Amino acid sequence: MQDFDKEYVKPTRADGAFSILQLTDTHLFADQNTGFLGVNTAQSLQAVIDAVLRQNRKFDLIITTGDIAQDYSEQSYVNFAKMMHASFSQPVFWLPGNHDDGPKMARVFPTVGISAAKNVIVGRWQFVLLNTQVYNAPFGWITPEELNYLRQCLDNHPELHTVVCLHHNAYRVNSAWLDQHELRNKEELLSLISGYPQVKLVLCGHVHQETDFVKDGVRFISSPSTSIQFEPLSFNFGLDCKGPGWRYLTFTPDGGISTDVYRLPFEMFRPDFAIGGY
Repeated sequence: MQDFDKEYVKPTRADGAFSILQLTDTHLFADQNTGFLGVNTAQSLQAVIDAVLRQNRKFDLIITTGDIAQDYSEQSYVNFAKMMHASFSQPVFWLPGNHDDGPKMARVFPTVGISAAKNVIVGRWQFVLLNTQVYNAPFGWITPEELNYLRQCLDNHPELHTVVCLHHNAYRVNSAWLDQHELRNKEELLSLISGYPQVKLVLCGHVHQETDFVKDGVRFISSPSTSIQFEPLSFNFGLDCKGPGWRYLTFTPDGGISTDVYRLPFEMFRPDFAIGGY
């Protein structure tokens, strides 16, 4: 593990607790006037940012769980960085999704003030940001190198509660069309995690909907997109009648996790329901 992969963030609360803002699946384009399934994603992200600012809720860092871009463009990542820096002073961390260009992100983001760290340590917690991208494919796959990186982080810090962050869901969401695009070798990840009781949470994006459950002592959470939402429990592709969303998570030194999801009114960004897929 290289030193540049690791970053420390000091909790701002005296009791050692801290909060993060999770943003996911922004699906930005180089051209900020471009729409995605009928929604202007730059405008929906900005509306989410404005709502977060109005809430005036304290948080210590931002984690974006993939699909920052929709068109794989360098400019989309520059646009994202500009939007983050214009509104937030907290550090921003990221991982690639299936619509991203991971190597391009790693090259561009450090030049525009976005950290390249993949092991973020905050108080008594660590976040490990994994790459599950298969370039130009919707499903996910975690490589032996990524699994080994997670294992190293866990072995190096057995004293820290751990959040595993990735784009693809490592569990079924019971939407047939969406489950075929899950993390295909999820059993390898789950097998590794089962040997490390300090793993408390697996946090993902990708599914454009809320899930939150506990299995074998590990909590699994996905969050709404800042753009369009997918209809839950849908056999075929379907869009949901819910607005763009964001999630806060609060972590305590004893391993506790609490979380809240917020959404914009659906009427603000109504997708085109006539579109049968993308």
